[in-house]
Amino acid sequence: MDTALDEVKKKIDIIEYIGQFVTLKKTGRNFKGLCPFHQEKTPSFVVSPDRQIWHCFGSCQDGGDAIKFLMKWENITFYEALKELADKVGVKLRHSSVEDAAWRRKERLIHLNSLAGEYFGYVLAKTKVGELAKRYLSSRKINDRIVNKFQLGYAPQSWDSLFKFLHKKKFLPEEVFSAGLAVQGGRGMYDRFRGRLMFPLKDQRGNVIGFSGRALHDDDPAAKYINTPEGPLYHKRESVYGIDTAKEAIKKTGNVYVVEGEFDVISPYQAGFENIVAVKGTAITREQLQLLQRYTAKITLTMDSDAAGLEAMKKGIAEAEEMELEVGVVSLDFAKDPDEAVQTKPEEFRRVLSHPVPLYDFLIDASLKKYSVHEAYGKKKIGEEVAVFLAKIKNPIVQSHYVKKLAAILDVSESSVASLMRRATEEKKKRIFMRTRTQASTEALRETLLQKYILSITFQDETYESAGYVLQILNPADFSIPAYGKMYAAFLEYKIKYPDKFMPTVFILTLPAELQVVFDEVLLFATSDLIFEKENLKKLIFEAKRYSLKRQLATLLRMTDEKEGYERELKDLNHTLNEVEKHLAAL
Repeated sequence: MDTALDEVKKKIDIIEYIGQFVTLKKTGRNFKGLCPFHQEKTPSFVVSPDRQIWHCFGSCQDGGDAIKFLMKWENITFYEALKELADKVGVKLRHSSVEDAAWRRKERLIHLNSLAGEYFGYVLAKTKVGELAKRYLSSRKINDRIVNKFQLGYAPQSWDSLFKFLHKKKFLPEEVFSAGLAVQGGRGMYDRFRGRLMFPLKDQRGNVIGFSGRALHDDDPAAKYINTPEGPLYHKRESVYGIDTAKEAIKKTGNVYVVEGEFDVISPYQAGFENIVAVKGTAITREQLQLLQRYTAKITLTMDSDAAGLEAMKKGIAEAEEMELEVGVVSLDFAKDPDEAVQTKPEEFRRVLSHPVPLYDFLIDASLKKYSVHEAYGKKKIGEEVAVFLAKIKNPIVQSHYVKKLAAILDVSESSVASLMRRATEEKKKRIFMRTRTQASTEALRETLLQKYILSITFQDETYESAGYVLQILNPADFSIPAYGKMYAAFLEYKIKYPDKFMPTVFILTLPAELQVVFDEVLLFATSDLIFEKENLKKLIFEAKRYSLKRQLATLLRMTDEKEGYERELKDLNHTLNEVEKHLAAL
């Protein structure tokens, strides 16, 4: 395994590989871009071609090699990621006793879910018990091709028939429970899904990660839908129903229709709309949008026409705009949902799908339906509601277009609309500032970040030019973080041995294992340019020295309370601190 792992790492160019997912821009020796794992406007994602690693200095604070990137991108285990990259570069993996245990557990649960899906499918297609569900599907005009395509099934109205079936297949009770297919009761384990039409929930690779079970009667006192609970495989925020069947059509058409329920996917798919998926819950999440963004930059929201559907659209719109996705909205005024629309008025459904409303036009129209444009209070509410969204538009031409449109509708000046947008932006900035202030309120945090930045600049300069300033002012004892002080001391020794050029790949080998991980993170930190980007490096070095001197003075002052004889040392430290303060004032 280790040999194969080394081979894969050697053959994968991390810049080329991550560049398929993230737009990277060369910055000095490294590359930088927006982190794909969280929302940000200032690039904090740094990739080093020298070290073949990446690190996020934003919200994630995560990093690693190409394998770790794929694990995080696809939400898969180490072994899955290694297998995929090995296939990509033509490296053969041999089965090993050290094969990832997490992958083995996940593989068993996927196999367990797959067998459960086959069981449900068999009950539906081959038994008398499944006749009730077959009649229900027939009443909803779902044909056998679609039943097979989406692998629909039926969970019989029995206590533990699935549990017993899986037990015969050598699965342990705790595995069935972990997969969410069994519930622990007073009489032992019993089936979670009973008497329900079953929809397998799959990931983009076609693995069954869970199930959704629908009651066959709308007047059933039990919940209409029961879903697999959150577990090792299924995470609602990340799950998109139908992505496995729709992804190729999405790539081909350059667009994806997003709906709310399983039948809202299945009925349109049967009618020829194959680039359609559903989200679980009332609002589309950032994680779901990130999954869809892998296949297209154009999203068409086709939610239910009720109030909940409208609010879901708004939440989805806010997320999509931050990700700079092109968003359209289809409003179904003639039906309660896409399933009913395609069943009752297929031509009208086809027409509205082909003419989605641009999202900001939709927002303005939705607000106009709620408030009167003929009253001052109504205008106020419309302006405030819509301005929040217009303020988020990144393209100035698009933003200007909608400012003019809203001003004309409200019969007010464009400057009035712009004022509302500024207010919305200022409120957001205030919230961000307060959050940032809370996170970075202590001097200790700034000192730590300062030391990290100075070391990073030093380690990124192969000519030692930056190190010249650092060497004149700082010594290893000036670093409050022990690991930083040790790395700096090792750097001083390295410079004596290799005075002509600093090579990170050579230097890291001189460090003990526990410092190598710290070095990789520190090396990339300065490229993120999140904190000290526009500040004078020499000034920052003197600031770091000031922090160090103040710490030393505080320590000495505490010691003078216990012993005498530190007056001379205190005087020298004060003198040095005064000199540093003068340098800082002059810079």
